[in-house]
Amino acid sequence: MAIVCKSPSEIERMRRSGRIVRQVLDLVAGMAQPGVSTMELERAAEKKIRELGAKPAFKGYLNYPCVLCTSVNQEIVHGIPSERLLKAGDIVSIDCGVVLDGYYGDAAVTVAVGQPTAEVEKLLEITRASLYRAIDKARVGNTVGDLGSAVQELVEANGFSVVREFVGHGIGTKLHEDPQVPNFGLPGHGARLQEGMVLAIEPMVNAGRPGSRVLDDNWTAVTEDGSFSAHFEHCVAVTKDGPVILTE
Repeated sequence: MAIVCKSPSEIERMRRSGRIVRQVLDLVAGMAQPGVSTMELERAAEKKIRELGAKPAFKGYLNYPCVLCTSVNQEIVHGIPSERLLKAGDIVSIDCGVVLDGYYGDAAVTVAVGQPTAEVEKLLEITRASLYRAIDKARVGNTVGDLGSAVQELVEANGFSVVREFVGHGIGTKLHEDPQVPNFGLPGHGARLQEGMVLAIEPMVNAGRPGSRVLDDNWTAVTEDGSFSAHFEHCVAVTKDGPVILTE
């Protein structure tokens, strides 16, 4: 496994791409209202990415057709934007990546469309909280297993489950680098974190059981039991002073 550690100047460049991702996500998350299609989010995101001088990271990656992944309700990740209209009670995970000056940024949020039920609100809250618990463990000398176990403990203590088939990843001059960052695991296990590592940490949490399957479009991953799924992601640099979020 070849883990690439970044210099402070490289991390600064990644912060610039991360900032663009955040601006795009803020824009389209605010648009996710009843009666809006996920393709409208897609078009707005593509326009914003170009305006900000970056290139979309996902479009064309392994032939993926869009700049966003928009995963609705029981869709976990990699949902393809379409003319499907969002309706009150839906949730939508919006995942965006860009490349600027050769460095990638990648982040995701899940937003409720209209007023969520108490159960759905809890799912979003716990998934987001599990991301920040993992980020807090992104310190020199800790391990990838420390991050995964931090997510898993909080999620399972609240009656939800962690998706096993999809994981976070290193990121830099490539969208996906080593190491893989699972959202489950044992403290002290896995790759040891070093100064200069940059990780895309992304808990994917199901309201029901952890099982997933991929639809016939070969992209969209859904929960096997039809339960809702939430997804939050940040790019985080491991520095001597602790974790630094690059996608805020």
